[in-house]
Amino acid sequence: MFHIFPINHEFDAEIQHKIDNKTKPPGALGDLEVIAKQVAQILGKDNPEIQKPKLLVFAGDHGIAASGVSIAPSEVTTQMVANFMTGGAAINVFCRQVGFDLEVIDCGILHPVEIEGVIDQRLGAGTEPIHEQRAMYIETVRHGFDLATARVDFHYKNGTNLIAFGEMGIGNTSSAAAIMAKVLNKKGADCVGAGTGIDAETLKRKQQLVEQALKLHHNNMVEPMSILSCLGGFEIVQMTGAMLAAAERKMIIVVDGFIATTAAMLAIEIEKAAQDYMIFAHQSGEQGHQAMMEYLNAKPLLQLNMRLGEGSGAALALPLIQAAVAFYNEMASFDDAGIEI
Repeated sequence: MFHIFPINHEFDAEIQHKIDNKTKPPGALGDLEVIAKQVAQILGKDNPEIQKPKLLVFAGDHGIAASGVSIAPSEVTTQMVANFMTGGAAINVFCRQVGFDLEVIDCGILHPVEIEGVIDQRLGAGTEPIHEQRAMYIETVRHGFDLATARVDFHYKNGTNLIAFGEMGIGNTSSAAAIMAKVLNKKGADCVGAGTGIDAETLKRKQQLVEQALKLHHNNMVEPMSILSCLGGFEIVQMTGAMLAAAERKMIIVVDGFIATTAAMLAIEIEKAAQDYMIFAHQSGEQGHQAMMEYLNAKPLLQLNMRLGEGSGAALALPLIQAAVAFYNEMASFDDAGIEI
């Protein structure tokens, strides 16, 4: 399906020497040095450049939302997609600030938005409720991967070498929590958080429905594709496929928070080498995200206690990635500066 090559480690020593020989104490730029090395491994050791960075927001609705697991009904997904397209959401503000080009993809929201510019990759009008039946057919998962691959390929051919991933979908923390529980072999209740701020009664219901979904599909979830079929959302499916396609094309992948990391986990389950191309933007305030990071042995760049989604953390990480690339390319070495130590 995807053929992803691990990053080339042939020039690691040369890259590390270049970083260490900058006019600073070794390691003084902390995690920026880690990012600089990863970018150089992906894009090449000689003057790597971030080109035409793109942030994709994948939107989809979830059947489980009708059972009251969120503070808002599914109609809000449609309203927020419209808000994205008119420039009024947090992600619009952040993308304008940092220079990210934003694209919104309708993967299957309940009610389509009739606004020019929304990319139509609909797999349906919301998934089935995962606590009652499988979210979608396996053929739908495969079709979602095909659509996502085509979209990534479009941007790749237009010169983009960094793609960030965000999402929108009422009820998608329930789907993500169920997937997390399956992959990490945890109880559903341990993975379910408050999402956008539900009360204690709603949280209990959400935990119960996630546990119900896990029990219902237990025997059918034998590999990542079937997990997506049973528990996934249309936006999670397409994020997973898009991450795999981006890694296959040796693009930098910037992963947002809880939902996007769910897609990243499944992408890594499908092709382990995909993680080589991933930068994890921030530590979400959603319960469970820290456990995901530990499972992946990943260290997010930011910790701002955010739990908005939309790709907001991924957007804010871009200037840090650019700063890492800039110091690698432009900062003087001790030899350049004539400094003897």
